[in-house]
Amino acid sequence: MLPFTPAQFLSVFVKYNNAIWPVQIVAYLLGAIAVALLFRKPQGDDRTIAAILAAMWLWTAIAYHALFFADINKAAYLFAALFVIQGSYLFYEGCYRGRLRFVVGSGPLAWLGIAFAAYAAILYPLIGMLTGHPYPAMPMFGVTPCPVTIFTFGMLLATMPPLSRWLLPIPFVWSLIGGSAAILLHVPQDWFLLVSGLIATPLIAFRSQPSRQPQPAR
Repeated sequence: MLPFTPAQFLSVFVKYNNAIWPVQIVAYLLGAIAVALLFRKPQGDDRTIAAILAAMWLWTAIAYHALFFADINKAAYLFAALFVIQGSYLFYEGCYRGRLRFVVGSGPLAWLGIAFAAYAAILYPLIGMLTGHPYPAMPMFGVTPCPVTIFTFGMLLATMPPLSRWLLPIPFVWSLIGGSAAILLHVPQDWFLLVSGLIATPLIAFRSQPSRQPQPAR
């Protein structure tokens, strides 16, 4: 059982979306920049994409979880801490260390990642509206946990190995938490969150395994 009702859950989004407007537009612009940079490779683009992902996780941690969702669920403070850790590690790996390399040409997984990103930004809100969750009573791209997680899975699918596996546990855990809650709360646009974690996590982890060089015969 959840400690809140579906009506209370949707009311959080109404308050949140009204309070942060027009940050939603900024989030869409940043998401579009991140995807566009996959197809064009100016200097520093990998760090820019990583910074956008990190900003989405950190914003969602503080603005959504800690300041709004905690009003109906005190576990939100724990979720906020996890999102801060994920955002900080994305910044560390991608911006400080420069160890995230994003490119569409990395193979079919990258195009699967583009599909995930398109779902998070376009199909996600459309499904919400078609199933009775119009704006502002809906999670929005780039500023709420579930679209941010799906978008992050998509962008990580478009990375070149090696990739730190420590970037995967928190998004995967949230895909289980958020996806399961979506079923109970009747939020069908979030059902794909559960699927995205189950698909993307093993694909990224397996691809990111260090290659083993054959040992010379003695």
